[in-house]
Formats: sequence, structure tokens, C-alpha cells
Amino acid sequence: MGIRYAFGVRLRPETPPEISLEPPTIERRCLLSAPEPGSEGWLEFRELVWRGEVSDREHVRRLLAEKIGIEVESVDFRALEADPDSFERFKEAVADDLEAFNAENVSEVLTKYFGSSLEIREP
Repeated sequence: MGIRYAFGVRLRPETPPEISLEPPTIERRCLLSAPEPGSEGWLEFRELVWRGEVSDREHVRRLLAEKIGIEVESVDFRALEADPDSFERFKEAVADDLEAFNAENVSEVLTKYFGSSLEIREP
């Protein structure tokens, strides 16, 4: 499983004029794979979430719309999902660079970014 960011998204698919959807939007859970802890791009979460909320809704909305290929009308953060091994690697990578997070320990970093929105699942 690795690590994934879970978002709630409201999608608005384009339809031809003779078709209409009722309701016109679709709500889904969107799972965005995260880079391996310590690898290039693994700090992406600092741009995505803060205190368990989407930090910049417009940025994340555009990012997901580009990746999904459908207009994303709204987005909210649901959780950081990880299997136990990946979560341990994530915590180790955070611990290796606590100064970058202006934090004294890993728990403080997890709270700053994810609040209580962590889901550790068996693969």
C-alpha cells in the first residue's frame, strides 16, 4: 500500500448538451500516492495539508483535477493512509530532519500537519 493522501472530492464531469446528470456532481474518496519517505518529493505533504485540513484548497483542487482529468469542484483532506512499515519509514524520515519542521519530536510534526487524520492499515 505505501503512503497515500486521502481526499474527499466533488467532481463535475463534463457532459454533452443533450445529457444532464442529476445531481450534476459526484463525490468520491480520492487516494493520491505519496513518494517514498526520504525520496525526492516526499515533503509534498507540507504543501497539501496543515492541522488535518487542506492548506490551499485552490492549489490542491487544481492538482487533483489535473491528475484525475475531471473538474474538481471542491476538496477536503480525509487522512494520511499508510501500512505500518511505510508509516515507520515516514516517521524515521521526519525524525532525521526535525529542524526542517521546527519541531521537537515526530509526534509534534504529525499533529502539525495531519491532526488526528492518520489511518494505519495492514496491506
